[in-house]
Amino acid sequence: MRPVSRSIQALAGALLLVAATVSLSNCGGISGSEFSGGGTGGTGISTGAVSGYGSVVVNDVHYNTNAKTKKFSNGKDNSAAIDQDLFRVGMVVTIRYTSGDNNATEINYAPNLVGPITVKDSVPDFAIRVLGHTVVLDNAALFASLAQGNVVEVSGFADNSGRIRATFVEAMHTAPLPGETFEIKGFISNPRPSDRTFEIGPLPDGSGSTVTVSYTPGAIQDLSAGPTNGMYVQVVTRDTQPGSGGIRADTVAPFSPRSVFPEGATVDLEGLVTTPWSGQGNDLSFYVEGKRVRWNDTMAFAGGGGTQEDTRQTNRRVQVQGTEAGGILSAARIVFR
Repeated sequence: MRPVSRSIQALAGALLLVAATVSLSNCGGISGSEFSGGGTGGTGISTGAVSGYGSVVVNDVHYNTNAKTKKFSNGKDNSAAIDQDLFRVGMVVTIRYTSGDNNATEINYAPNLVGPITVKDSVPDFAIRVLGHTVVLDNAALFASLAQGNVVEVSGFADNSGRIRATFVEAMHTAPLPGETFEIKGFISNPRPSDRTFEIGPLPDGSGSTVTVSYTPGAIQDLSAGPTNGMYVQVVTRDTQPGSGGIRADTVAPFSPRSVFPEGATVDLEGLVTTPWSGQGNDLSFYVEGKRVRWNDTMAFAGGGGTQEDTRQTNRRVQVQGTEAGGILSAARIVFR
């Protein structure tokens, strides 16, 4: 991690830890004994915000780490790092674990955004803008501690308008450093090869907030067909904010999205309802961060007294446990957070 301002890091980190602890303790979730991990066959995958340690707690389950656990932060192998140092409370991570138990074989963390704050706005929400994207904070004290120009790292969930509802924000330093690079991850929409531009947004269909990215042929990495619609990428840029032509990319490279899973995997996914449910009988579905979730009218709902009608509420935080089948998450249980 880059050098940081000690005062900002200490204040933001302390406030975030308190806010995350309060938020998670009041989310109406269920205990690990009721909602345990452990795949029934093959790979188990859990994606959600870190809520505690011993070894790492995600989606109310304690996932055990040991010397064999691979730990990645933004694509870099940090397997020797201590869990608490690498995976902070509020960071959204993806954990792969072995069948039949909760032993983590791999933990991956990648921030949604890293860049300078260009706008602060407290109405109607506590919001900041980073690389053209709106980030919503739920903590007034943390919002007040941040200043325009601060370079921040952001992790959270995409809502139905493409905003990032932050579960983790850290001020890295007070202003951009000379030659510093920033990053944004998202799905490509509206690629225009003739103009060498595309739109990037957090949702698979490119809906909601998007930012135009321009690139040169030399900026494209490991994309033989070039940027294509629906592809998930990481864009690295030295631009501090989008100009009239958008963001100029230093590099555009493929990145693994946290809402895509291997066929047949046992999945535990936390996120926000981005499209409310529709359908009838045994073919009901809604979307979580753009991921289609299918369920039927006998589905059991838990947590916070929720019912199927609550999945009509966009941006309702949910936890879905099910199985990946043909690109759709077939739900066995839905928990309201």
